[in-house]
Amino acid sequence: MIKFRFATVDDVPMILSFIKELAAYEKMSDEVTATEDLLRERIFDKRRAEVLFALENGIEIGFALFFHNFSTFLGKDGIYLEDLYIKEKYRGKGYGRAIISELAKIAVERDCGRLEWWCLDWNKASIDFYLKLGAEPMNDWTFYRLDEKHLRELAK
Repeated sequence: MIKFRFATVDDVPMILSFIKELAAYEKMSDEVTATEDLLRERIFDKRRAEVLFALENGIEIGFALFFHNFSTFLGKDGIYLEDLYIKEKYRGKGYGRAIISELAKIAVERDCGRLEWWCLDWNKASIDFYLKLGAEPMNDWTFYRLDEKHLRELAK
């Protein structure tokens, strides 16, 4: 039976390990610049995000990293799911759905108006999974990003 627990500061090495596994899966390993010190500071000292672990028989088999955002239209905060990852040998067993369900419970308990996330266009398995949950792609929206270099230039 799957269980959940929130990460503690002692879990920082495991969080980074999950992030690196996810990056390898997404073919983006070269983009990981997070360190244990950065994660400790941002997640636990500054409380900018939360991490939920999924456990099978007491072993962490997946994680979700999320934080609150805010909808001006709803007048409520929401939960933004930054990362969801299940270790390969545990996929296809319903754990992804269980994590999303647990995040939905957290969102309802916190009176959030929505749960949102992004998915890579090539990740058909995840897209199909999200559609089965009732998630709707936001096709009318385009995602924009200023990277750190451009942030610094713009801030001058």
